[in-house]
Amino acid sequence: MGLWSVTALVGPICGPILGGVLCDSYGWSVIFLINVPIAALAAVIAWKVLVRGRPSPVTTPFDSTGLGLLVLWVGALQIMLDLGKDRDWFSSALICGLAVVSAIAFCAFIIWELTAEHPIVNLRVFRHRGFSTSMVVFAVSLGGFFATNLLTPLWLQSNLGYTATSAGLASGATGLMAVIAAPIAAWLCTRIDDRIVLFTGVAWLMMTSLLRGIVNTDITLWQVSGILFLVGSAMPAFFMPLMTMSLAAVEPSETADASGLSSFVRTLSGAFATSVVTTTWESSAARNHAELAARSTNLGEAVDRIAAAGLTPQQALALGNNLVDQQALVLATNQMFWLAALAFGLALSLVWLIPPPGRTVDASLAH
Repeated sequence: MGLWSVTALVGPICGPILGGVLCDSYGWSVIFLINVPIAALAAVIAWKVLVRGRPSPVTTPFDSTGLGLLVLWVGALQIMLDLGKDRDWFSSALICGLAVVSAIAFCAFIIWELTAEHPIVNLRVFRHRGFSTSMVVFAVSLGGFFATNLLTPLWLQSNLGYTATSAGLASGATGLMAVIAAPIAAWLCTRIDDRIVLFTGVAWLMMTSLLRGIVNTDITLWQVSGILFLVGSAMPAFFMPLMTMSLAAVEPSETADASGLSSFVRTLSGAFATSVVTTTWESSAARNHAELAARSTNLGEAVDRIAAAGLTPQQALALGNNLVDQQALVLATNQMFWLAALAFGLALSLVWLIPPPGRTVDASLAH
């Protein structure tokens, strides 16, 4: 579980570094094309590895209806989240239609999967309190983590003038510490209650989000990397015990179903957090800009002094507006980090509702 956590944590962190290098060197479209050879290679490796030692297959009816409903509600939801910000959300008929389709398909999917004899997704694993509570903590915490992880390079580039490569390298500090901390978290989980390790990890993530919520435009690259280094130290302590407890809460025969559902929750929470944070960040920046401009009673005098230095009135006004924009974006960024801290706090309040693991998880089944 410790080794698996390293790959699960470092993969998303390495993305901004590789993406930054590719964007600066070859253009933004390459970040999509790079997936083609990587996915092809992964498919070949997966086929060779998974076929080895495969048990005799058990033939069961294929739940095509369940698969169709799953594709429909997830697909509609994902398109809604992707297009929502550009279409002004529910003021768009398309977004409203996608929301209705996703909601109806989701309800039909739940009903079908709970009544089907051979469901494609075994939702009955949610009857275990340990698994269902773990998934709530998982979704809320990962939502906060994905939000802050996405926001950091955006803020560094748009507010502090970093290149995509520099922003990616700063974000890479999280992955570096995650590699170092993962064996320590694995060692702790074998000696003390997993819930203590989980509580510590989530509490540490909450504190780092609060710390990131008080930064300003004077922050240096080393300070940014130092904070992200602290974030990386908390991730294994959150991820590893939570996965262990969630899989240990179900029956051994349900481990594979539980593992698949946890991966689905991870993906969905990340997509939802990405959409929410980008929309809220921009709207918060616009609102902060309006409030700062309204409270700056001496803004006109400042513009006049700038114009007296040799700029035209239009140039002086644009410079003053840019300064207000910059401060408004800093405030919006801090507010997003505070919201992430609130999400971690909510997850923290649910940790002790998870019962202690009742069995040892077979990692080969989990993966």
